[in-house]
Amino acid sequence: MKEIKTAKITEAVIELVKRANFSLRRDVLSILSSAYRIEINKQAKKILKAILDNAAYAKKNNLAICQDTGFPIVFIEVGIDVKIKGDLKAAINKGIKEGYKKYSLRNSIIKDPLLRGKSQFYPPIIHIDIVGGSKVKIMFLPKGFGCENKSQLKMFKPTADIEEIKEFIVDVVKNAGPDACPPYFIGVGIGGTADYACIMAKQALLINVTKKNSKLEEDLLRQINKSGIGPMGLGGKITALAVKIKKYPTHIAGLPVSVNISCHALRGATVTL
Repeated sequence: MKEIKTAKITEAVIELVKRANFSLRRDVLSILSSAYRIEINKQAKKILKAILDNAAYAKKNNLAICQDTGFPIVFIEVGIDVKIKGDLKAAINKGIKEGYKKYSLRNSIIKDPLLRGKSQFYPPIIHIDIVGGSKVKIMFLPKGFGCENKSQLKMFKPTADIEEIKEFIVDVVKNAGPDACPPYFIGVGIGGTADYACIMAKQALLINVTKKNSKLEEDLLRQINKSGIGPMGLGGKITALAVKIKKYPTHIAGLPVSVNISCHALRGATVTL
């Protein structure tokens, strides 16, 4: 059995904090570059160029891509043949706290959601799955709240047809309008329970956005881009850059659908130990 010390987990998380906040994912950069090439609206094209220039400057100078360095979310897959020596959650918490402090990232987390109070660097939200194999995969997603605030969940009747579901997803994006810094990446979770649909919508944002789309994803992307909201809400053909969907079996009496929007700066980093 493979043994991994928690100190190694902490070190990995610190590095993920840096990578995610300073450097956009390759697939995200690729699709942003493609959008810049095909956009014909002059103002929209100018904005996309500024987004790409900002990403390049942030990476070169080790600066945060966005001042909102997000709510730290960690998805971790632990192989069944791995022994973690120590407290896994404590190691992840330590990595988040030290990483955000080390790289001078904004401390945006408040301990009590009602009383508010002074902000701090942690705790993150941690999702742990046990999988086959002898590796540990850590996926870090710092989620900005301008776009997180536009998330929605709807519990459809089981008789709902696909057009009703598509209309809901498109309307969520239209209602977000320019407020969450478009062009957007749209994560959708369909099925499971109310809570699991929301988790899947966020997990969908971890999928490679250059991966070939399903017909449903293509249809949704096309409809969303017909809205004309465009980059930063100033018009253009690119309102969303990608739509990614995750599905899971659900109960005969329901049909949960969750939509999680990311701004153009879809940040994330992954490491396998």
